[in-house]
Amino acid sequence: MTDDTSRVPKLRFPGFAGAWEQRKLGSVIEERNIQQAQSRKYPLVSFTVEQGVTPKTKRYEREQLVVGDKASKKYKITEYNDIVYNPANLKFGAISRNTYGNAVFSPIYVTFVVDLEVASPSFIGLFVTRQDFIQRSLMYQQGTVYERQSVNPEDLLSMNCYLPSRPEQESISLLFGQLDDLITLHQRKLSHLRELKRGLLQKMFPKSGEDRPEVRFPGFVDAWEQRKLGDIADVVGGGTPDTGNPDYWNGDIDWYAPAEIGESVFVSESQRKITTLGLRKSSAKMLPPGTILFTSRAGIGNTAILAVSACTNQGFQSIVPHPEVADSYFIFARSSQLKRYGEKVGAGSTFVEVSGKQMSKMPLRVPVLQEQCRIGTLFRQIDDLIALHQRKLSHLQQQKKALLQQMFV
Repeated sequence: MTDDTSRVPKLRFPGFAGAWEQRKLGSVIEERNIQQAQSRKYPLVSFTVEQGVTPKTKRYEREQLVVGDKASKKYKITEYNDIVYNPANLKFGAISRNTYGNAVFSPIYVTFVVDLEVASPSFIGLFVTRQDFIQRSLMYQQGTVYERQSVNPEDLLSMNCYLPSRPEQESISLLFGQLDDLITLHQRKLSHLRELKRGLLQKMFPKSGEDRPEVRFPGFVDAWEQRKLGDIADVVGGGTPDTGNPDYWNGDIDWYAPAEIGESVFVSESQRKITTLGLRKSSAKMLPPGTILFTSRAGIGNTAILAVSACTNQGFQSIVPHPEVADSYFIFARSSQLKRYGEKVGAGSTFVEVSGKQMSKMPLRVPVLQEQCRIGTLFRQIDDLIALHQRKLSHLQQQKKALLQQMFV
């Protein structure tokens, strides 16, 4: 028998004491298995791992216009605050509380109604989405093929759960509701900033065949000049010292591999380092701060800006701007264009690769240096804001994950 101390969470609100009550999940939720045709009151929806109960996509709606909407077809009902899961996708986290409202969806999904006399739907929604609950439920998976393994509703309902008093449930639900609101707020800000950046990239660089952008800073009116990347920057390859010679490794020179590029705009410390002798005995070259690292092999086009001097392996064709004619962030802002060009011209028998000579020939239009700097500064400010909200979002998500472990039994 489980002792009381194992039924007390590590972290609680002041004023709550005593062990949580052990119950079968089936005494808290009951399957709702009613089917009917879709209607205005019960629209047809989807259920996804990422969003839970969510409206059908526009693509689906367009398909219905072609094939004809089968208004008489029966679907399974779900209502606001139901607990919904996909038996075949529970291993991927396909379980959540219905925060959408009354709807119908495919009968492959299972929906449960919460007994409001004993439990808060929000609390149960938090309980069943915890990773440890999902892992325990997967012990009941049935099926010989992994992709088709599923967890039956009867087995899910047979699992144990622990419930505190209703007031403690409500306090916990309120806390996580506030956390979810903050997470949603930062997700929206991130989406807005990314859309803003996407729109400005389209408007602040000339379209194909044109020599002026749609949107410019005041005071700049001249046409952008057609140049080649090699005219405004050096394109520099990398190299790898002999991995079998310990004298070449564990020095103080940063040496980047392509796998390290892609998460951050600026990079300042590599995972591996080489010695001065290793640099001298290889084709690796020291690159100055402001260099745009550009991955040139499978995974072509990941970019980052060097914050401090460093070198790379041969999986790069790094772009070193000529400071008198080119701004680093202006070139970095064109990462998508660099990537598209690299993928287009890259070739190789074993894997796709773009050479430094090919990258040097890349055509691009550039304004005078002063306008480049203004554009680069703007996009750096936007990227800084995106990174700030991404850090806040990641912190909140980690905070929620930790609290889910500490505030539940």
